[in-house]
Amino acid sequence: MKNLRKVSLYLLALMVFGFASCKSEDPTQENDGEVITDVTLKFQELNASNALVGSVLSFKASDPQGIEVGKTPTIQSISLAKGKKYQMTIEVTNAIKGEDITQEILTEAAAHQFFFLGQVFDSSFFSIQYADAGGVALGLKTIVTVSSSTGTNNSNMRVVLRHDLNKSFPGASSPTFANFAQAGGETDLDLTFPVILN
Repeated sequence: MKNLRKVSLYLLALMVFGFASCKSEDPTQENDGEVITDVTLKFQELNASNALVGSVLSFKASDPQGIEVGKTPTIQSISLAKGKKYQMTIEVTNAIKGEDITQEILTEAAAHQFFFLGQVFDSSFFSIQYADAGGVALGLKTIVTVSSSTGTNNSNMRVVLRHDLNKSFPGASSPTFANFAQAGGETDLDLTFPVILN
């Protein structure tokens, strides 16, 4: 009876050890990234004195399950006027949890940066510059100037959010740095908004 109890305890110990070994060899993947459901670009016109005038124009990309890199959420077309200058701000939210991720990006400005690419800049009828507080290259606030001489009415603007990049990398201080991947880091957002100029 004593030997049977020892064998049973020995078998139990082996099973527990085996289960623990399987678990350590097969760890569950961690997901440190925030879930983002909505990205809103807000434009407000700036007059000749750089004062904000008129109504705020809002254009949104959204996916109720979360916007993932490589997938296409619902994206509204940006509609702006030729020859105008705008202040553009970006709001990033997680509607699932009711979280404003914009503030988190701002708090971690040293590790995040938006880049703005696409045909709209290649054809030189848009110009954009960072306008974040303290002169930090982040992109939550920018100044967008639309040329009055462009003959093109339709284009696109790609908005990329990177984190853990080297902000001192040559060229990374430009909001239209096409080789942003060379500065390292990872992509949190990669969205292409259609642009219509009136």
